[in-house]
Amino acid sequence: MTGISQRFAWCALSLLLCCSSSAEPRRDPLSQLEIDQLRDTAQAPDERLKLYVKFVRIRLDAIDQARTDPKVTDHAGEIHVRLQDFLAVYDELSDNVDMFADRRDDSRKSLKVIIEADTEFQAKLRALKDSAEGKTEASEYQFALTDAIEALDTGATDHRTLLTEQEDLAKRKKLVKAVP
Repeated sequence: MTGISQRFAWCALSLLLCCSSSAEPRRDPLSQLEIDQLRDTAQAPDERLKLYVKFVRIRLDAIDQARTDPKVTDHAGEIHVRLQDFLAVYDELSDNVDMFADRRDDSRKSLKVIIEADTEFQAKLRALKDSAEGKTEASEYQFALTDAIEALDTGATDHRTLLTEQEDLAKRKKLVKAVP
């Protein structure tokens, strides 16, 4: 290696090490028990997707609890963190829906549950948005809330579309039945 190439390589390596060491590790919003439950249902689409709906609902309830808990001193900061957790788990739910759809697994039952939950989640997040109107502390979590609402709106549309597609595939017997 020439001197310039060698210096460039060292600079690139140094920059990479500096960036990676200063980045905060992202914590997993799922508990170890939840991860174990998901692992146990890896090949059962209906069970796995229903678990994800349950976990998303728990994260949504945690947002409401963060708003009203007198022990919480930084309500806005806590709501922001809980919204990020909600969004992370909801994104995992959507990723799993896509994975099972790509495999042509019959997930119509769980999609109906997910669509009902989407409606519930949308109502709760919109209520949070409405209650935050005019509050200065809401600016701390406004972006995360908007992001969550947009992801939920997109997910709800995608889930409805997928259910329609799966109904059509079922008529043509092109879906793989879930293994009990």
